[in-house]
Amino acid sequence: MTVSETAETTTETTAAAAARAGAGTTTGAGATTEAGAAPGPGATTGATASQPLRPHAEVAFAEELAALAAADDRSRPARWRLSPWAVATYLLGGTLPDGTVITPKYVGPRRIVEVAVTTLATDRALLLLGVPGTAKTWVSEHLAAAVSGDSTLLVQGTAGTPEEAIRYGWNYAQLLAHGPSRDALVPSPVMRAMAQGSTARVEELTRIPADVQDSLITVLSEKTLPIPELGQEVQAVRGFNLIATANDRDRGINDLSSALRRRFNTVVLPLPATAEAEVDIVARRVDQIGRSLELPAAPDGIGEIRRVVTVFRELRGGVTADGRTRLKSPSGTLSTAEAISVVTGGLALAAHFGDGVLRAGDVVAGILGAVVRDPASDRVVWQEYLETVVRERDDWKDFYRACREVDA
Repeated sequence: MTVSETAETTTETTAAAAARAGAGTTTGAGATTEAGAAPGPGATTGATASQPLRPHAEVAFAEELAALAAADDRSRPARWRLSPWAVATYLLGGTLPDGTVITPKYVGPRRIVEVAVTTLATDRALLLLGVPGTAKTWVSEHLAAAVSGDSTLLVQGTAGTPEEAIRYGWNYAQLLAHGPSRDALVPSPVMRAMAQGSTARVEELTRIPADVQDSLITVLSEKTLPIPELGQEVQAVRGFNLIATANDRDRGINDLSSALRRRFNTVVLPLPATAEAEVDIVARRVDQIGRSLELPAAPDGIGEIRRVVTVFRELRGGVTADGRTRLKSPSGTLSTAEAISVVTGGLALAAHFGDGVLRAGDVVAGILGAVVRDPASDRVVWQEYLETVVRERDDWKDFYRACREVDA
């Protein structure tokens, strides 16, 4: 079996699995921005119980992708499922001429999405850079789903990621029995993407050891992957490209070499520009997670969401919202993703151990856990914020009391 045949077989298997997973699944109208969609609430039948907790983007949003493909009359690059315009619409949201509503997957500057999509239509790879919690993984997954219809060609970067994860490995039973051959070769997600003209993804690129990172240089510059053991190579077909993500906070761990950095067009994903934008992101995502976990909707929960977002923005920015008080910042990132986690945890507390109404007491423990990462320095930062800012706000008295109870 050739590498191309292996890729095609794998693609067919993935498509079949997606079709099975997507059967009977409806995409909720409240689909959101930073994490995967999940089925809406309903009776837990056998079929519902067997559905994935987090379907891949191309499965969860299959209806939207199909509607966009049907309405898309613009030119498409080779092997793209949608035109660049339709890909951007899929990520940013909109309403199609037939009335189909495309829910936003990313809330942020439109130009950032347009640059990212345009990069994938060229011969340069795309590097999504930003602090933790800025939806880099989420954006990369949805870009791959919209462009190639398959977001699963993924290499997860860690300190232990081997070169085989990017290039190829071997089936050692076959290798020992018959020696090096195509049948014994195990293609990596990158090799499969090259063979079938799809989009590959590399998560947390700067966590991968530098010598392993550099195995991408030939792939990205020459669009070929040598197989010296066989005296052969795999050449990328049209449609192939690669999306990598990296955290700003990881600088100095395994910095990209200048040779590799030149092969990428870097797009920086910022934190939400305004408090209201961040509140909207958190509310959307929490609503989606709550429905996937079949938690009851929390009435008037937006007030607590706004408080969580305010605390996070003030502490990470080092100044209160009114600009009057300078603050010390803790060691953590206090990202939007962490705010989502705090509110989701609070929603679960309110549902299972309260009356279903999200209150200050449901979120303060999560806030404390997110803020105080270093027990020495961060606790001082939190106590100063609590006494100089929270205590002085008349409409935050309940929040202050809840914080003091947790501290005690």
